[in-house]
Amino acid sequence: MLLRLFPQFFISGITNGSIYALIALGYCLIQNATGLVNFAQGDFVMIGAMLMITLYQVAHLPMPLAFILATGTVAIIGIALEQGPLKHSRNRDILSLVMITIGASISFRGAAMLIWGKNAHTLTPIGGDTPILLLNAAILPQSLWMLIISLLVLGLLTIFFHRTLVGKAMRAAADNPFGAVLIGIPVRRIVALAFALSGALGALAGILIAPITSMSYDGGLMLGLKGFAAAILGGYGSVLGAVVGGLTLGVLEALGAGYISSESKDAFAFLILLFVLFVKPSGLFGQSGVRRL
Repeated sequence: MLLRLFPQFFISGITNGSIYALIALGYCLIQNATGLVNFAQGDFVMIGAMLMITLYQVAHLPMPLAFILATGTVAIIGIALEQGPLKHSRNRDILSLVMITIGASISFRGAAMLIWGKNAHTLTPIGGDTPILLLNAAILPQSLWMLIISLLVLGLLTIFFHRTLVGKAMRAAADNPFGAVLIGIPVRRIVALAFALSGALGALAGILIAPITSMSYDGGLMLGLKGFAAAILGGYGSVLGAVVGGLTLGVLEALGAGYISSESKDAFAFLILLFVLFVKPSGLFGQSGVRRL
């Protein structure tokens, strides 16, 4: 009986894991451009989902237009976060900048509660509600969209970072911002672009997951933490690691919830994170460095 349920658990894990992967990719973008951890990434997910629900189901805009407006708005919010409090912070210490992102996250949740209330909202799924049966597992069309889009984004970001001048400039700006400025790279624009792309990725993740699970003003908090755990698992800063880490985390979480305890589902992500930090801090695809004192 337990083996018969394995395909369903696996599909469920892949579905959730693809969302964790998209969120982890947002963390990866900021890391590769600035070296920061943006703890407002989960709130980008929530805002994107809420905007899509409002534009599509309340304002009745066409889905493509609502999607463009929602992702574009969150991208602008990402730029505003970087150009506002992060850019004008007098203390440029990494820890201080990370604390600013935590403060921004709290502010985003408070504003979302005032705008959309405390009730949960759901988005109409893409492709309908009729499941597709495969190996004793019921797969929703929305789940397939989530997986396909995640893999597509992985491919595009890999090409972006390794085959385009802007992507290489973004990596150079993160590795040595002063050296990047000396060779003519517009570091401030590169960083703003990274936050815009991170916001758009977060919005995309929220739009994709909203039809499967409801979204509320605080729904992005746990998703953001799990995306961060996925990024650590895959190797923080690695594009491929973000996707592999997200999918792996989703599958392990689903198997743990199915075979051990569904009440402890959220705890599995953080237990896996602690295990990875103890055993292999650099993650699956991360590069371990050596610091000489």
